[in-house]
Amino acid sequence: MQVSVKRCIFFPFVKLVKGVCQAAWKSAAVGLASTRGYRGDSPADTRGDLIEIPLPPWEERLGEPTDIKRRRLLYESRKRGMLENCILLSLFAKRYLNSMSEKQLMQYDRLINEPSNDWDIYYWATEAQPTPDVYQGEVMDMLKEFTKNRNQERRLDAPSLEYLEKEVK
Repeated sequence: MQVSVKRCIFFPFVKLVKGVCQAAWKSAAVGLASTRGYRGDSPADTRGDLIEIPLPPWEERLGEPTDIKRRRLLYESRKRGMLENCILLSLFAKRYLNSMSEKQLMQYDRLINEPSNDWDIYYWATEAQPTPDVYQGEVMDMLKEFTKNRNQERRLDAPSLEYLEKEVK
Protein backbone atom coordinates (compact mmCIF):
# COMPACT_ATOMS: atom_id res chain seq x y z
CA MET A 1 0.00 0.00 0.00
CA GLN A 2 2.77 2.44 0.84
CA VAL A 3 4.53 1.78 -2.45
CA SER A 4 1.51 2.80 -4.46
CA VAL A 5 1.08 6.00 -2.39
CA LYS A 6 4.70 7.00 -3.06
CA ARG A 7 4.30 6.17 -6.73
CA CYS A 8 1.13 8.30 -6.94
CA ILE A 9 2.90 11.28 -5.37
CA PHE A 10 6.28 10.90 -7.10
CA PHE A 11 5.17 9.89 -10.61
CA PRO A 12 3.42 13.18 -11.55
CA PHE A 13 6.50 15.10 -10.43
CA VAL A 14 8.76 13.01 -12.65
CA LYS A 15 6.43 13.54 -15.61
CA LEU A 16 6.47 17.28 -15.01
CA VAL A 17 10.27 17.47 -14.85
CA LYS A 18 10.60 15.24 -17.91
CA GLY A 19 8.14 17.41 -19.85
CA VAL A 20 9.94 20.63 -18.92
CA CYS A 21 13.30 19.18 -19.95
CA GLN A 22 11.92 17.93 -23.26
CA ALA A 23 10.35 21.31 -23.99
CA ALA A 24 13.61 23.12 -23.23
CA TRP A 25 15.61 20.72 -25.39
CA LYS A 26 13.10 21.00 -28.23
CA SER A 27 13.26 24.81 -28.12
CA ALA A 28 17.05 24.74 -28.22
CA ALA A 29 17.09 22.30 -31.14
CA VAL A 30 14.51 24.31 -33.10
CA GLY A 31 16.53 27.48 -32.51
CA LEU A 32 19.61 25.83 -33.99
CA ALA A 33 17.80 24.65 -37.09
CA SER A 34 15.87 27.84 -37.71
CA THR A 35 15.94 29.08 -41.30
CA ARG A 36 15.40 32.72 -40.41
CA GLY A 37 18.23 34.59 -38.75
CA TYR A 38 19.26 38.11 -37.96
CA ARG A 39 22.33 38.40 -40.17
CA GLY A 40 20.83 40.20 -43.12
CA ASP A 41 18.68 37.42 -44.51
CA SER A 42 15.39 38.89 -43.35
CA PRO A 43 13.02 40.18 -46.02
CA ALA A 44 13.34 43.81 -47.07
CA ASP A 45 11.48 46.23 -44.82
CA THR A 46 8.47 47.64 -46.66
CA ARG A 47 8.02 50.24 -43.89
CA GLY A 48 4.29 49.47 -44.08
CA ASP A 49 4.07 49.67 -40.29
CA LEU A 50 5.69 53.11 -40.16
CA ILE A 51 3.48 55.81 -38.69
CA GLU A 52 4.31 59.30 -39.87
CA ILE A 53 3.38 61.95 -37.36
CA PRO A 54 2.51 65.19 -39.12
CA LEU A 55 4.75 67.99 -37.92
CA PRO A 56 4.68 71.62 -38.89
CA PRO A 57 7.02 72.25 -41.82
CA TRP A 58 10.56 73.30 -41.00
CA GLU A 59 11.20 76.97 -41.55
CA GLU A 60 14.57 78.64 -41.50
CA ARG A 61 14.74 81.20 -38.71
CA LEU A 62 15.83 84.29 -40.56
CA GLY A 63 17.49 86.96 -38.46
CA GLU A 64 18.27 84.63 -35.55
CA PRO A 65 21.58 85.70 -33.96
CA THR A 66 24.34 83.13 -34.51
CA ASP A 67 25.07 82.63 -30.79
CA ILE A 68 21.37 81.96 -30.11
CA LYS A 69 21.20 79.58 -33.08
CA ARG A 70 24.23 77.64 -31.76
CA ARG A 71 22.64 77.32 -28.30
CA ARG A 72 19.32 76.21 -29.77
CA LEU A 73 21.00 73.64 -32.02
CA LEU A 74 23.04 72.34 -29.09
CA TYR A 75 19.85 71.86 -27.09
CA GLU A 76 18.05 70.24 -30.03
CA SER A 77 21.05 67.93 -30.59
CA ARG A 78 20.84 66.73 -27.00
CA LYS A 79 17.06 66.29 -26.76
CA ARG A 80 16.18 63.78 -29.43
CA GLY A 81 13.46 61.17 -29.81
CA MET A 82 15.92 58.32 -29.39
CA LEU A 83 19.01 57.80 -27.26
CA GLU A 84 21.27 56.84 -30.18
CA ASN A 85 20.75 60.20 -31.86
CA CYS A 86 20.97 62.06 -28.56
CA ILE A 87 24.45 60.65 -28.02
CA LEU A 88 25.58 60.91 -31.63
CA LEU A 89 24.30 64.42 -32.34
CA SER A 90 25.27 65.91 -28.98
CA LEU A 91 28.86 64.67 -29.35
CA PHE A 92 28.91 65.90 -32.96
CA ALA A 93 27.60 69.29 -31.84
CA LYS A 94 30.21 69.50 -29.08
CA ARG A 95 32.98 68.94 -31.61
CA TYR A 96 31.76 71.00 -34.58
CA LEU A 97 28.96 73.43 -33.69
CA ASN A 98 31.16 76.33 -32.54
CA SER A 99 33.30 76.20 -35.69
CA MET A 100 30.43 75.92 -38.20
CA SER A 101 29.81 78.71 -40.68
CA GLU A 102 26.38 80.29 -41.02
CA LYS A 103 25.70 78.10 -44.09
CA GLN A 104 26.72 74.95 -42.18
CA LEU A 105 24.53 75.95 -39.22
CA MET A 106 21.56 76.28 -41.58
CA GLN A 107 22.28 72.82 -43.08
CA TYR A 108 22.57 71.29 -39.61
CA ASP A 109 19.38 73.02 -38.45
CA ARG A 110 17.49 71.62 -41.42
CA LEU A 111 19.00 68.16 -41.02
CA ILE A 112 18.03 67.70 -37.37
CA ASN A 113 14.69 69.50 -37.47
CA GLU A 114 12.99 68.84 -40.80
CA PRO A 115 12.78 65.00 -40.91
CA SER A 116 9.90 63.76 -38.76
CA ASN A 117 11.56 60.43 -38.00
CA ASP A 118 14.77 60.35 -35.94
CA TRP A 119 15.54 56.88 -37.28
CA ASP A 120 15.96 58.38 -40.76
CA ILE A 121 18.72 60.68 -39.49
CA TYR A 122 20.40 57.76 -37.76
CA TYR A 123 20.24 55.56 -40.87
CA TRP A 124 21.64 58.34 -43.06
CA ALA A 125 24.47 59.09 -40.62
CA THR A 126 25.44 55.42 -40.35
CA GLU A 127 25.00 55.01 -44.11
CA ALA A 128 22.50 52.20 -43.64
CA GLN A 129 20.23 54.05 -46.08
CA PRO A 130 21.07 56.59 -48.77
CA THR A 131 20.75 60.23 -47.78
CA PRO A 132 18.13 62.19 -49.73
CA ASP A 133 19.65 64.94 -51.88
CA VAL A 134 17.99 67.69 -49.87
CA TYR A 135 20.02 66.70 -46.77
CA GLN A 136 23.23 65.69 -48.53
CA GLY A 137 25.92 68.33 -48.13
CA GLU A 138 28.98 69.38 -46.20
CA VAL A 139 27.40 68.89 -42.76
CA MET A 140 26.03 65.45 -43.61
CA ASP A 141 29.49 64.44 -44.85
CA MET A 142 30.96 65.66 -41.55
CA LEU A 143 28.32 63.71 -39.59
CA LYS A 144 28.91 60.53 -41.59
CA GLU A 145 32.65 60.77 -41.00
CA PHE A 146 32.11 61.51 -37.30
CA THR A 147 29.78 58.50 -37.03
CA LYS A 148 32.52 56.16 -38.30
CA ASN A 149 34.42 56.90 -35.05
CA ARG A 150 37.81 56.21 -36.58
CA ASN A 151 39.57 57.13 -33.31
CA GLN A 152 37.43 54.57 -31.47
CA GLU A 153 36.30 57.06 -28.86
CA ARG A 154 34.10 55.86 -26.03
CA ARG A 155 30.64 57.18 -26.93
CA LEU A 156 28.24 55.83 -24.36
CA ASP A 157 26.55 59.00 -23.17
CA ALA A 158 25.92 62.59 -24.16
CA PRO A 159 28.72 64.91 -23.05
CA SER A 160 28.35 66.85 -19.84
CA LEU A 161 27.77 70.57 -20.31
CA GLU A 162 30.76 71.59 -18.20
CA TYR A 163 32.76 72.36 -21.34
CA LEU A 164 30.37 75.27 -22.01
CA GLU A 165 31.41 76.98 -18.76
CA LYS A 166 35.07 76.82 -19.81
CA GLU A 167 34.27 78.48 -23.15
CA VAL A 168 32.48 81.40 -21.44
CA LYS A 169 35.44 82.26 -19.17
